[in-house]
Amino acid sequence: MRFYIALWFAKIINVIINIVDKSRGSNFSGEKAMKIDPQMVAHFKGIDYSKVLFVTGTNGKSTTTNLLYHIFKSSRKNVIANLEGANLIYGIATALSKASTLSGKVKAEYIIFETDERFLPLILKQLPAKNILITNLQKDQVQRNGDPDFIYRKVYDAVGDDVRLFLNNEEPRTKSFDEKGNEIVTYGVERHSESFTKGDTYPTMACPKCRHKIVFDYYNNDGVGRFHCENCGHGSGEKADYTVTDADFSARTFKLGGVSFNMPYDTPYMCYNYAGALAAADRLAGISPEEASKAFGQFKNVGGRFEILQYKGKTIKYMRIKQENPETLQTCINVMASDPQKKMVALGLCPLIDFVPHYANSFYAYDCDLSALIRSDVEKYFCFSERVCYDTANRLIYEGVDPSMISVADTEAVETIFREIESVETDNIYLITWIKTFYHMKEYIEKEGK
Repeated sequence: MRFYIALWFAKIINVIINIVDKSRGSNFSGEKAMKIDPQMVAHFKGIDYSKVLFVTGTNGKSTTTNLLYHIFKSSRKNVIANLEGANLIYGIATALSKASTLSGKVKAEYIIFETDERFLPLILKQLPAKNILITNLQKDQVQRNGDPDFIYRKVYDAVGDDVRLFLNNEEPRTKSFDEKGNEIVTYGVERHSESFTKGDTYPTMACPKCRHKIVFDYYNNDGVGRFHCENCGHGSGEKADYTVTDADFSARTFKLGGVSFNMPYDTPYMCYNYAGALAAADRLAGISPEEASKAFGQFKNVGGRFEILQYKGKTIKYMRIKQENPETLQTCINVMASDPQKKMVALGLCPLIDFVPHYANSFYAYDCDLSALIRSDVEKYFCFSERVCYDTANRLIYEGVDPSMISVADTEAVETIFREIESVETDNIYLITWIKTFYHMKEYIEKEGK
């Protein structure tokens, strides 16, 4: 009875939120309902756990989940997913309450949920999915998560021997899960034109199996690429079960298993999302790469990741990254560096405004190799944010940038940002900042246009 009360309460809240603002409330109803029944998620009916997939990891969870949902719907599968990105237990409770009958029976054959890697053990206790896809386990949000090996141990201990694991073949922590589970499926990306190496001065990582040094032969993304441990032999498999090959970023195409695909987004780290999604679709629901390829032409990623603004003849290319994360920052740097045109680089690296005290360490910028960007044609660097703008400027200076090429502003006021953009000759602007600041910039442009 407690479950029914919680479920009906959640459904009422969902209806109210849908009337007031459809874009909100991805956690709210589940959070309130679970105060009535803390085990609410475990009490839903009609779930075949062998057809439940959790997508977890540091980077790529939302995109992989959205792509999988798109592939399943394109193949006319009955599927639900938490597309809003609410990946804690409350968000999952909300998603299930929306997809169930008044008696709590879930009206879906397949369930695909993005799950926060730190809270995966808690979620698995109530919803024991038999399929888990791990994207990667990297440095991220150190105020909340601490060292990545702490998160690795939590996830490792939570994964049982009765699950099918989809593992990134070229990420050391993820690949080490190959000694767990009852079925291992690997996915990866062949070396391509955007692959790179880094000098010995940049940090690598300890082998998750023996704690000796991991050696990367090359990187496809920062922290992800062909690797090996010289001590214990842990390393990438010769070839993953599902491997993206022939990645052509100019033509926006790639291949997997001999099948050609359109590349919806031409950034290197997306290739791992493509490979993981294709592996899971095939093994979980029998959707072959040939069938899945039909869905790639119409795929649109979650909003706000890559967007373009036009302002007074300037093209502003906004790249939303996960703050405090070197992997996505390195990818953005590589994208900027590969552009041969003259450019302005506006870096709004910000502290994490999560809980007090706000975390303002910019270590992730020091894990990245900026040398290719520095060698490219940059007219001006603009470092802005209320707390870490000077740290960002110092990082550029340590890399060898002439201080006269750097402008600094300890603010996120959009008027200041646009004034700096107006000051350069180039019309090619690259922008990294909080999505909140980006939305304020969009509103400013709309207001000025009117």
